[in-house]
Amino acid sequence: MAFLMQQVLGGKLKNMMGGGESANTSAADGKDTPESKGMSREEFEEYQRQLVEEKIQRDKEFATKKAERANLRVLLRDKYRIPQNAQDDATVQMAGDDLDVPEDLAKMVDEDEEQEEMNDSFMGKLQNLDLDFDAMKIKAQSTMTEVKQAAEEKCVLM
Repeated sequence: MAFLMQQVLGGKLKNMMGGGESANTSAADGKDTPESKGMSREEFEEYQRQLVEEKIQRDKEFATKKAERANLRVLLRDKYRIPQNAQDDATVQMAGDDLDVPEDLAKMVDEDEEQEEMNDSFMGKLQNLDLDFDAMKIKAQSTMTEVKQAAEEKCVLM
């Protein structure tokens, strides 16, 4: 904890006190040295190692998130039948099987597929017609009654 506080506040305090401009604070090539950070050589090496590990971890997480976003775009393009993007396909292939599809999207895609299958069937088409059979029955009966009345008026035999 003291190491972290020294890293966060140490440089600011030195600059405020005027001690930050000594000749041995940085090397000739502009890189940080253990003396410029105010730590021993071992502490400085550990600090540099932590920085490298953190950078590698950040890069790995960034690549994963980028591939997940590309995978999401690919799935949405499939869903809405939009032409595919080669760059997204390449990003997804580079990531391999490590990608997670958001649960909400997976559920939505599954529901849409089920709905499309249902709509493609004969019963699905009948359900989508949204017909009112009672109204049709009443209309048919009234039409038949009108036809009978018109026929009775014109025909002597009825």
